Amino acid sequence: MWKTGISKIEPNHIVTRGYRQEDLIGSVPFASVFFLLLNGKMPDKKEAQMIDALITSSVDHGITPPTTHAARLVASAGVPLPTAVAAGILAVGDVHGGAIEEGARILQEWVKIGKEKGWSHDMTARELLKQIRDSGKRMPGFGHRIHTKDPRTRRLFDLARDLGFNREHVELSVAIEREFASKKALPINVDGAIAAIISDMGFDWRLGKAFFLIGRVAGMIAHVYEEMTSEKPMRRMCTQETEYDGPWERPPDK
Repeated sequence: MWKTGISKIEPNHIVTRGYRQEDLIGSVPFASVFFLLLNGKMPDKKEAQMIDALITSSVDHGITPPTTHAARLVASAGVPLPTAVAAGILAVGDVHGGAIEEGARILQEWVKIGKEKGWSHDMTARELLKQIRDSGKRMPGFGHRIHTKDPRTRRLFDLARDLGFNREHVELSVAIEREFASKKALPINVDGAIAAIISDMGFDWRLGKAFFLIGRVAGMIAHVYEEMTSEKPMRRMCTQETEYDGPWERPPDK
């Protein structure tokens, strides 16, 4: 038997996490329903405000990311809107959109390690970054290819502080930023901020990409619609110069 604790569907009757869906419609904001789906309970006022802010912070980043490139390129081929948006979703991976998940995993792991060792957040940050450097990896959620100071980070952290969600994971991420600054400044970006805040809100790190997706899909829909209604089909988007470096021309028998 297939069991699910999310929704019950019967003729003329829909129950989602214990709430009749018609009672949710128009009375509970979307971000709060998203929280309900993940947690099985309604958020309190502070949780609702924080979740809404996290989703909004990921909503769009112009034409710069692969999600937008993929969605608009596929849209230019004349496919339906859902197909083009799906193409953008398929561009989400460990490199683009994955920093929240991996950053949350590392923060959650090292907060536990720091507690077990009795370390301060600064000591934990030093040991964490040493291990990452020794393994030849990078700490996700820090630095940005466009922003030297991500404007979304400060707003999220200020809100987290005001709402009481700046706990040990946020404190560790700030300690990591301080440790970076002692050598080469790598400020916390929006992904790092989200990773720390959702960790302090008690979310499993495996939900990291969900917070990126739920916001970014809205932006992709806007881009796809703009492409469909404002641009010519199959317009030239890939303008980067290319150079052929394959074999010289040759006859078929070679």
